[in-house]
Amino acid sequence: MVQLTERPGIKKIANSQDKFIYEVGVMYDAENRFLEAQQMIWQCCQNNHLKSLVETHISETEQQISNLEQVFDILGQPPQRINCEAAAGVISDGQKFMLLAAESQKILEQGIVGGQLAVEHLEIACYRCLIKGAEQMGQNQVVQLLQQNLQQEEQTAQKLEQLLPQLLQETKSGDGKTTAKSR
Repeated sequence: MVQLTERPGIKKIANSQDKFIYEVGVMYDAENRFLEAQQMIWQCCQNNHLKSLVETHISETEQQISNLEQVFDILGQPPQRINCEAAAGVISDGQKFMLLAAESQKILEQGIVGGQLAVEHLEIACYRCLIKGAEQMGQNQVVQLLQQNLQQEEQTAQKLEQLLPQLLQETKSGDGKTTAKSR
């Protein structure tokens, strides 16, 4: 169980604005964590299409972080990262998979795509909720910034979903060759 005393600097949530600011802080932490993870993932990619996709999304994530900083500014708050346990967990699972699959580049890259999809879908759900909250508060400028982030996440998820069958097919073709040679 999480104790508030374990979270210095975080005030209690007393109203909808406090709730919204808290959630933006959680997303701000998640995006920063995901940026660091993507930079590591990029170094592990050999598939040119995947490497390019990750590289593009690194730039987008940097812009998304900037957009969240603008949201804080609009709300009159300093940017504050509030620990996102969900992001930490998804990243930890991905790192564990990468260590276990390190000897098979094709399997590693399939896992990278799967892990990235998990990240994108988490972000999509979070941004959709944040947009609803900003709409309810009448924060149109905040809505626009969050919609930019959401649109990039949805596009990245779509690109990853389109890439996955190709990676699966390459692995299937490679597995067949390996099996024939080992006989």
